[in-house]
Amino acid sequence: MQPDSSTWTGPPPSPSLETGTVHVWRISLDQPDDRLDRFRQTLDPDELNRASRFHFEKHRRHFIVARGFLRSVVASYLETLPETLRFSYGAYGKPELASEHVLRFNLSHSHEVALLAIALDAELGVDVEQIRADFASEEIARRFFSRAEVEVFNALPQEEQVAAFFRCWTRKEAYIKAIGKGLSQALDAFDVTLAPGVQAELLRAEEDDVSRWLLYEIDVGEGYAGALAVERPVAEVRFFRQD
Repeated sequence: MQPDSSTWTGPPPSPSLETGTVHVWRISLDQPDDRLDRFRQTLDPDELNRASRFHFEKHRRHFIVARGFLRSVVASYLETLPETLRFSYGAYGKPELASEHVLRFNLSHSHEVALLAIALDAELGVDVEQIRADFASEEIARRFFSRAEVEVFNALPQEEQVAAFFRCWTRKEAYIKAIGKGLSQALDAFDVTLAPGVQAELLRAEEDDVSRWLLYEIDVGEGYAGALAVERPVAEVRFFRQD
């Protein structure tokens, strides 16, 4: 059963997790200067260096907000200070806590929105994408989607193809982030659902057990598509907004 991601509530004062529960957080990346400065002060030198590499000021600000938001939320679960967190990175760049804590998280941001998914003892991946009709072409679908997915995409009425494209894209991105392989994983080596009215699901994976994973569509808001991939079992998914 898909959770109701159309209702985003304010964050709890002291967030906590139980095994089998997933929390998804949403934040606007356009934040005032005072909050940007607070987030900046929590970042480590590597994160600040990465922020400085962006050519446009807007993109530098968004990176700082996204990383500061990640630190702030994760620290609230651990009851510690955001600036004390230390991260390590997997072979393909997936971040995790350097302390080998059971807390798992994944961050995604696009345009003006960031999503952060958090769970205990369960690998997970989250993706958000700004919907762009000019990007959702058959040519790009054939380049990145599996043969089965392209067939479904082409069979849909043209007016439904853009939404289907981004359902497919976000579900695939969430899955490859969950397994920790990133873009090293061939996107045509597994199938996901994408047709309207069909529940999000991993249908086939060449090197994985599809029954291991649950996929969820996330209602991020108008102009965006989102998806979550998480290891079973999942008892509950809750959605929080950070204003």
